[in-house]
Amino acid sequence: MTEGEAHLLVLLRELDDPEWLESPQHYDRVEAAAHFSVLAARLESDFAARCTAERDTQDSSEYGRVVVPGDATVRGTRIVVCVSKFGSLALVCADNPGAFLGTDDAQTEGELDGADLAKVNRALADLGYVVVAEELLESDYDGPSRLPWHVQRPSWWHRFFGTF
Repeated sequence: MTEGEAHLLVLLRELDDPEWLESPQHYDRVEAAAHFSVLAARLESDFAARCTAERDTQDSSEYGRVVVPGDATVRGTRIVVCVSKFGSLALVCADNPGAFLGTDDAQTEGELDGADLAKVNRALADLGYVVVAEELLESDYDGPSRLPWHVQRPSWWHRFFGTF
């Protein structure tokens, strides 16, 4: 595990409150919506394309997703940005979560351009989001929260982006 991954794992553990599964205790839906709208507008501007946005996901710790269409990317693969209700956590995926073993794998397979990924990561960083690699989120969940019964192998993804 790299130093950056270790730091992110510490952050995930700090955000993990078993009393508040779907959203943190002082979650502000209006603020989350405004922040998410700025992200969607930024990605539309950066990619010069209409991005779709799914907002305020019900019964989930994920707030929503912004999808950069494939025709706006160098490799023709859409980019999906998932945003959690916790700590401005964000996940960046080529095509869809789970389609690749992370953005490194998508780049190796020629499906994700490094400049496109950098553009998304820059927008997220500028707006205060914390990008967590899909590989880390797919690691086994070992926190104190009781995740839904239907989850076979709980992961950090289930904790901060899953449904309840």
